Amino acid sequence: MCFLPLHSTRTRGSPNKINRQQVLNNKRKYFTQCTVNLWNSLPGDVLRIKSITGLKKELDKNESLRCWSNIPFITMPLSRTHGKSFAHRSELRHAKRIVVKLGSAVVTRGDECGLALGRLASIVEQVSMLQNQGREMMIVTSGAVAFGKQRLRHEILLSQSVRQALHSGQNQLKDMAIPVLEARACAAAGQSGLMALYEAMFTQYSICAAQILVTNLDFHDEQKRRNLNGTLHELLRMNIVPIINTNDAVVPPPEPNSDLQGVNVISVKDNDSLAARLAVEMKTDLLIVLSDVEGLFDSPPGSDDAKLIDIFYPGDQQSVTFGTKSRVGMGGMEAKVKAALWALQGGTSVVIANGTYPKISGHVITDIVEGKKVGTFFSEVKPAGPTVEQQGEMARAGGRALAALQPEQRAEIIYHLADLLTDQREEILSANKKDLEEAERRLALPLMKRLSLSTSKLNSLAIGLRQIAASSQESVGRVIRRTRIAKDLELEQVTVPIGVLLVIFESRPDCLPQVSALAIASGNGLLLKGGKEAAHSNQILHHLTQEALSIHGVKDAVQLVNTREEVEDLCHLDKLIDLIIPRGSSQLVRDIQKAAKGIPVMGHSEGICHVYVDTEASVEKVTRIVRDSKCEYPAACNALETLLIHRDLLRTPLFDQIIDMLRVEQVKIHAGPKFASYLTFSPSEVKSLRTEYGDLECCIEVVDSVQEAIDHIHKYGSSHTDVIITENEKTAEFFLQHVDSACVFWNASTRFSDGYRFGLGKGLSGIILCCLQLGI
Repeated sequence: MCFLPLHSTRTRGSPNKINRQQVLNNKRKYFTQCTVNLWNSLPGDVLRIKSITGLKKELDKNESLRCWSNIPFITMPLSRTHGKSFAHRSELRHAKRIVVKLGSAVVTRGDECGLALGRLASIVEQVSMLQNQGREMMIVTSGAVAFGKQRLRHEILLSQSVRQALHSGQNQLKDMAIPVLEARACAAAGQSGLMALYEAMFTQYSICAAQILVTNLDFHDEQKRRNLNGTLHELLRMNIVPIINTNDAVVPPPEPNSDLQGVNVISVKDNDSLAARLAVEMKTDLLIVLSDVEGLFDSPPGSDDAKLIDIFYPGDQQSVTFGTKSRVGMGGMEAKVKAALWALQGGTSVVIANGTYPKISGHVITDIVEGKKVGTFFSEVKPAGPTVEQQGEMARAGGRALAALQPEQRAEIIYHLADLLTDQREEILSANKKDLEEAERRLALPLMKRLSLSTSKLNSLAIGLRQIAASSQESVGRVIRRTRIAKDLELEQVTVPIGVLLVIFESRPDCLPQVSALAIASGNGLLLKGGKEAAHSNQILHHLTQEALSIHGVKDAVQLVNTREEVEDLCHLDKLIDLIIPRGSSQLVRDIQKAAKGIPVMGHSEGICHVYVDTEASVEKVTRIVRDSKCEYPAACNALETLLIHRDLLRTPLFDQIIDMLRVEQVKIHAGPKFASYLTFSPSEVKSLRTEYGDLECCIEVVDSVQEAIDHIHKYGSSHTDVIITENEKTAEFFLQHVDSACVFWNASTRFSDGYRFGLGKGLSGIILCCLQLGI
């Protein structure tokens, strides 16, 4: 009986295009070349066979290539030419060959005796997950000395003479001194146990691990270097995770002047330099260095002014003040940076991150590979503009300067921006045309309508901005409440700016000047993150906004984030952002609310708006209101989505007129369950009564009374805008009093729910001014 380890067969291209016969032939060829002794020596997820003939039968009868084990043959195309490091974090997801370096502080417990098993288990799980995705993972680990120290201390205590222990007394026994243990002896005693632990953990994920111990000579002696290289490549080919460590039992002291002296010379004096040398030697795509700090700081971590460096570029060393090394291990942060820059020069991307903090270490490796903003990313490509952290600081400083202006000056900026929207109309529409051409094949029609700008839209924008300017005189500094605490002592509640706002919006470039005007009026700094589908439009609109701000020297108050920052990463900048306002789909809002860490989110739900047609409704008003609510701008969040009709109106001329009007306007009708039951031949029955169509579609449902209409709205609506059409004042008042929505109208279109129509300016004016009135 022999046990055969299963391994994934890697091919280029999509997994759906894998040739089954070719894979089987490759497996037969590989299995035939292996010896039975090799099979017996490799643990892992195994297939029991009695002979090569038995193996061939198993191969022939296996119809599902993915049922060999829980390791997929291939899950993504991970092929890239090594030689140049990744320029951006988002590209890290394409890394195929990865080295994970575990520092001593990551692997060991706080008492420096023994291993941090919980952290190791999490690391092994993440490495296994990436290995099973088809990546080639290698681990450079510390921990042998700590593990050996624990074992040797235990042995020394056990070897104490029982008579000596009894004679010394209980108090002296507690104070019994343990001799200082030499590191080489600890490494020799701990290495086998460390490896056994790794093997046991990886076995849980059906992955085989192999141990390799190296010294400096293994890299500088050409024959030894070739041997090491060949061994590692063979292990990776067999889907085995190599676990590499310096052979601390025999390693000589490091030479003082041979550390990182160029691409061809690197002294392996610690696991940082070992990981860098190994990464370049094996042409890896990514080196992840895990330590006990979040990454590289511009000054020693813990100091008052220390700031985490998100991206580090070669040549920036002079801007960093290094502190002391960690409590354990050979190297400090300076050694890590030197090793990282050496690896970067060799074509390997590097990230230094925290592997000890429980809230981070549970996903740190997979988060890095997914391109999330974790730790310090080393890059050779400097961005053309400022980083998002720098933009946040600029927005805060600019916002404070903006708040210090006189109200008339802030209003002047907004008036000037309104003028620019009309004066620069041709440039704006030209940029928008580029966005529309690029998005034509990717976006649905409703999103294309939101993306599109026109002369009428720009004119409407300009009118709305002038309204904001006119109403902004008392936005900041207005006394809301004054309370006399004692004689000659009064307490005032005054409206003040919130700070720095992050507004994330999709598709709608007209949102940019709207929100900018609101931020200017309220004295807030602003970070804007628009959808990439509107990149050209957003760029020109932001340029005009900054041009308007420049008339009073506060250009930096409004910043457009053009870097490759993921929205989730922006939601973690709690030290730079005071409030997040998402403008887009309900899914976007939910994602941001979930991702935000310590930053308030002012979200909104879907715009599932209802119009209820009562038995006493005016025929003329019904068709006008329903047409405007549904057809004037169906992509808007205040457009009609469900039309509720009283049962007594069915088969009446009024009902026929409603249906005829919707057909003329090419509105697709979906029937609610009750409405469908009244019809012999009905439109398609609605899948959900909670649908926001955002297009020329709507649902029609039947209700028996105004109370049933209210109950329906409360059950299926989104508390946005709901309307009753009736000539009965008592019925209307009952509806207005009992519907729990932000806007409830009587004989008015749902489209009336708009800041511009309310005299507050378009877009977010109601939300922002509400915050200011509350003194937030």
